[in-house]
Amino acid sequence: MPDKQPIFITGIGTGVGKTIISAIVTEKLKADYWKPIQSGDLDNSDTLKVQSLVSNKTTRFYPEAYRLTQPFSPHKSAAIDKIVMDIQSIIPPQTDNQLVIEGAGGLMVPLNDNELIIDLIKQLNAQVILVSQNYLGSINHTLLSLSMLKQYDIPVMGIVFNGDKDIYSKTFILNYSGATELGHVPSFDNINPKTIIEGSAYITL
Repeated sequence: MPDKQPIFITGIGTGVGKTIISAIVTEKLKADYWKPIQSGDLDNSDTLKVQSLVSNKTTRFYPEAYRLTQPFSPHKSAAIDKIVMDIQSIIPPQTDNQLVIEGAGGLMVPLNDNELIIDLIKQLNAQVILVSQNYLGSINHTLLSLSMLKQYDIPVMGIVFNGDKDIYSKTFILNYSGATELGHVPSFDNINPKTIIEGSAYITL
């Protein structure tokens, strides 16, 4: 069980399964959940998705700090919505429970002209779970992400691999980086509360 330092779940890119892993970690820890920035699809937001998948009665869900209407990078969506995001205004909710924070895209996603997701992680004093998924180029993306987290002196709990296995890729990433593998969650045909509970067995925290 991790300490109460917030857990920020980020990925090596967009579409690697951050929301599913966030739901699994939230369910496993019966943690509270918060996604500070939602960009696009507000009627089917990641907060609503995770809320539909988490079945314990302890977890609380907190509203986003920024709800952007366009499905683009946050800085572009904010510009279209005529909003300038200020990360100093993104204040985590007060809770005595473990807090799981889901990011938007990867670490180097811009929030405004000067600040990135990784700057927000640093400001929130969070520890990171990095979600990796096997595809051509994922070794590069995973190692670059770990390198940036080290450069920013952000603690990394470990990597969750999501989806299809590639032992060559995983072994190289772990051996080269020295990162901890927290688990490998397989692809599920159907994502529902039952599979989220099942998925929690694949992750060690």
